[in-house]
Amino acid sequence: MKILLTGSNGYVGSRLLQLLVDGGHEIICMVRERAAPFQPSLKNAQVTVVIADLLDPESLQRIPKRIDIAYYLVHSMADRNQNFVEQERKTITNFLMRMQELDVEQVIYLGGLCNEKTLSPHLASRYRTELAIKNSGIPFTILRAGIIIGSGSASFEIVRDLAEKLPIMVAPKWIDNPCQPIAIQDVLFYLVNVMKKTECLNQCFDIGGPDVLSYKEMLLGYAKARNLKRHIFTVPVLTPKLSSYWLYFVTSVNFRLASALVDSVKNKAICLDHRVTTILPHTCLNYPASIAKAFDLIEQSPLIPSWKDSLISQKQTTILANASQIPQFGCVYDKRVLHSKLPFEQVVSNVWSIGGQNGWYGMNWAWRTRGFFDKLVGGIGLQRGRTHPTDLTTGSTLDFWRVVIADKEKGHLLLYAEMKLPGEAWLEFQIFRQPEGCDLKQTASFRPKGLLGRLYWYAMMPMHYFIFHKMAKVICSKHSNN
Repeated sequence: MKILLTGSNGYVGSRLLQLLVDGGHEIICMVRERAAPFQPSLKNAQVTVVIADLLDPESLQRIPKRIDIAYYLVHSMADRNQNFVEQERKTITNFLMRMQELDVEQVIYLGGLCNEKTLSPHLASRYRTELAIKNSGIPFTILRAGIIIGSGSASFEIVRDLAEKLPIMVAPKWIDNPCQPIAIQDVLFYLVNVMKKTECLNQCFDIGGPDVLSYKEMLLGYAKARNLKRHIFTVPVLTPKLSSYWLYFVTSVNFRLASALVDSVKNKAICLDHRVTTILPHTCLNYPASIAKAFDLIEQSPLIPSWKDSLISQKQTTILANASQIPQFGCVYDKRVLHSKLPFEQVVSNVWSIGGQNGWYGMNWAWRTRGFFDKLVGGIGLQRGRTHPTDLTTGSTLDFWRVVIADKEKGHLLLYAEMKLPGEAWLEFQIFRQPEGCDLKQTASFRPKGLLGRLYWYAMMPMHYFIFHKMAKVICSKHSNN
């Protein structure tokens, strides 16, 4: 079949893409920027990439004709756009208009569990997306899921952050609300198997795992699976805003996503409709098995994209599409060129292992302080870490950087800063082979924005001298990654 996949570089979409490729289908991946898709699957001959933006109806004309199935896996929950409701209305409207023109045989949408009359703004927006699809006249199948458990999902990574970092938690009362988590593998099963299934056409299904748990039970269940002793105390005084700040400072989510999650967990995320289990018999993983499976996949496929690697806004994708070229003019620099007696491969390994739990090779307290202040001003801080301890891939996150170029063979790593700055910043490493050892060229580039940007750079220059000097020196002398 010929399948259109929106959100192909997202958390669910990237995993679904691989299954569709394995199924022998022809897939049209719609992305906003050529630089955005970084999954290995996109190099497959069965996959065609179309550059289009759901907010730009004219660009959707690039979607080819004769599409059989269209997956709509787009939402703005993590987007920093303040008017996400209007944005989601426009994107689904433009999408459906183009699908009507193409005479698509089935639209498949993954939404959220929304079985209550009073919904959070994000769940209400997703419900309106459901209604738009139902009223479009296009055959459809809608799947509603709550908390998705899997390595890299936003919900799972928040549970992981909280349980791993906090032995004692003082939590708001919503932590006792019920939810019905489902493993990502089971979500993918339903997404694949509702295709062209007659009984699933023009139907909306709730999907969930076998366990109904409170969020508190989820945290304690994760702790038990990881052999961690954790204590959680519930208090009524944490307002939604305070709860959002609590998630924001402890986990890797931005404040807007934290707010959206806190708003959403006030609704009961449990299945009320179980018809899908009859139409598509399938044994879903229970919660402990879902956690175990998540960690199995972390070990087997450590570089598979997570929600943090997804490029969640048009502004970000546009910036990163151009970030591979550092501006020649208007920048200030800190350049270090050092010779290393270590072999090329070892120095490359040292560079590829930087950041996350491995640290930044000297003055880590300064990096942590910078991350803390970034959080205070609404940035992402250092909590994102890295997906894999010793390897990097283009498009993935590295603390408050984004990997723009990761060419290990040539020894070239380029990072683009996503922290709050009065300007733009890059950190570049280039390793050159020499008859004996190799040379490291390390360049921090900053394009200041106005006077404030220049004041920032020169104020930080003394600290930069020590930080970057130490980092380059350790890279050139570090003998192992242990």
